[in-house]
Amino acid sequence: MRNKNKLKWIALISLITGIIAVGYAIGAYFTDYALKRGNDADPLAPPAACVSIHDKSREVPALPKASAEKWNAISADGRRLAAIRYFPQNPGKRWVILVHGYGRDQRYVRDYVDAYLEKGYQVLTPDLCASGESEGKYITMGVKESGEVVRWTAKIKEYDPDAGIVLHGVSMGAATVLMAAGRKDIPGLAAVIEDCGYTSAYAMFSNQLGVLFGLPEFPIMAFVDVVSGLKTGAKVSEAAPLKAVPHIKVPVLFIHGAADTLVPPAMMEELFAACRVKKGRLIVERAGHGDAMITDRDRYWKCIFEFLSVYE
Repeated sequence: MRNKNKLKWIALISLITGIIAVGYAIGAYFTDYALKRGNDADPLAPPAACVSIHDKSREVPALPKASAEKWNAISADGRRLAAIRYFPQNPGKRWVILVHGYGRDQRYVRDYVDAYLEKGYQVLTPDLCASGESEGKYITMGVKESGEVVRWTAKIKEYDPDAGIVLHGVSMGAATVLMAAGRKDIPGLAAVIEDCGYTSAYAMFSNQLGVLFGLPEFPIMAFVDVVSGLKTGAKVSEAAPLKAVPHIKVPVLFIHGAADTLVPPAMMEELFAACRVKKGRLIVERAGHGDAMITDRDRYWKCIFEFLSVYE
């Protein structure tokens, strides 16, 4: 009898160990696929998932003609962070931090710079975690990135104590600025412009798991959530702007493309509903993910600057 019970326990332990091993392998594969920077050919390449998600026709925007300088900072976990500061011809005390999206870098917000410079804003365009010239092995979908944005706001306030800072992010950048704005330790914040951000990375990844692989959310996303925490230092489920929005104390403008299939417009409606401060909303017809500014440039900037003129 003892031997039979012993064999049952061994079988049970082996089964559990096997499930854990398989779960870890699945979680590790999808974590690396979606979040790990670099490959054998290029150590700075964006995650492999970007090949399926990114618009391949999107070219790197031209470098703004304004004067610029490089800025550096150190993240909370000791990584070197890089950014570029652009100078307007008639600078004032208004600043904007333009935050790029998933698998991109600061070059991809260059086409947003001139509009702010023309209004006298001083502009900072940071490379987020594991992007561009900023160090890091894994993207964390807004978790570490939001802390980096707080670091940049603090650096701006050290440089210019009277600065009023606007955060403007696109896609993952929008999620990042919402999470940053919801923190208690962010200084000098005046307003937030969020363009096509998601409610949570977990929900977005769950949807893409079905779209790209035809796989169910459970149990795969449960494995990914645990393993992402182990490998990156931040669980995918922690990248949840919807939880941060109720804590934001400054006005927020929500922007979304009506034809966005990656982050559905319904996510913007959830974020908007959760916002407890003064807020605005802009839906751009026929605009896909991250294309609102390109699709209707005049209306996009008119709405932003009218919003900022009232609430800033």
